[in-house]
Amino acid sequence: MSDKGPIIGTTGGAVGLSAFSLALGACCVLPWAVSLLGVTGAVALARLTFLQPYVLVGTAGLLGLAFWFAYRPNPVCADGTCEVSSQRTIRSMVWVAAAVTVVLAVASYAPRFLT
Repeated sequence: MSDKGPIIGTTGGAVGLSAFSLALGACCVLPWAVSLLGVTGAVALARLTFLQPYVLVGTAGLLGLAFWFAYRPNPVCADGTCEVSSQRTIRSMVWVAAAVTVVLAVASYAPRFLT
């Protein structure tokens, strides 16, 4: 039985929450948010910034679950006959999601600490 479904779903959730976190912080971090979303969209995002820490914690939890699924020993492959390329793809997806999350979190919180 393959675990690709839950792993890809977890990774997709982590990437989605990362994008949602970016959207929450866009009005504070990126000055072009007003030009992309208009004034009404920027004000709506500004009202949701209080949710950003909770979204980041949820993203970290989902990333932790994705890493667990990607790096846990597979009981079907106990004798070492599984394909390594399938695990490599899943693991690279999880690392990309983690990198995107870290970059977006740093980008959203950096202006608060630099001023």
